[in-house]
Amino acid sequence: MLVVVGLICSTGLAADLTMVVCAPGYPGSTAEARSAMEGFAAAVTTSLSWDGDAFGAEYFETEDAGVARFAASDVGLGLVTLPFFLEHSKTLDLRAEMLAVPSGRSAMEPWSLVAGNGLIDGPRDLDGWQLMSLAGHSEAFVRGPALADWGELPATLTVTFSGAVLSSLRKAARGEKIAVLLDAEQAGALDRLPFAEDLEIVHRSPPLPVSVVCFVGDRINPAKRAELARALEGLADRPEAAEAMAGVRLERFDPLDTAALERAAAAFDAAVE
Repeated sequence: MLVVVGLICSTGLAADLTMVVCAPGYPGSTAEARSAMEGFAAAVTTSLSWDGDAFGAEYFETEDAGVARFAASDVGLGLVTLPFFLEHSKTLDLRAEMLAVPSGRSAMEPWSLVAGNGLIDGPRDLDGWQLMSLAGHSEAFVRGPALADWGELPATLTVTFSGAVLSSLRKAARGEKIAVLLDAEQAGALDRLPFAEDLEIVHRSPPLPVSVVCFVGDRINPAKRAELARALEGLADRPEAAEAMAGVRLERFDPLDTAALERAAAAFDAAVE
């Protein structure tokens, strides 16, 4: 997932406006991301004309910590994984603005369901199985945007949040009743595994947004929202910002694919029902 692996943390200064980044289960911690954030925050700040308002940002690697931080009044925007966005957009009033593009990747990428060779022909075969994934903290995302176009998953399938992808894939390769839902970066590394021949991709989702930049309700006035959006979109065009972008493993910010996000939200809502 998320391109923001080890991405962002606080600069250590009190901020009038804070950006929260949350990528549940991905490597990196708030402390480990501290130096990367300093460069990123500085790159954004140089594009802003605000007087007196300090811009800060914080990274959280757990869902609960991210949700709690979004509740604070100084948090005006976020950069989150698609599963996090769909799971919490209504309760946290997250309003999508643009997409973040990982370095060397795309803004829209599929999720891949992997199981032991020859064990799965269709959704019904997952009866009584366990599905492991970094997206497992949002079962509605797994059953909706990621796999709904494949067919209805059995109610007996257990969806589990886990960052232990390698150990889960080993179990799947041994023929255990474990399927693993991988993001595009993880799926791209499958062929390098020594036991890759014992695994197969049984389904790929349509391309979905990797991560979403969103504003929190109306906490930022329209003029500042527009300026922030311009600042983020313009980072890729500034040579002096290249190092800061590389430090947070981002290539650029793209306009929102509204139709794709709406399709994902509709599939998510259908899975909730």
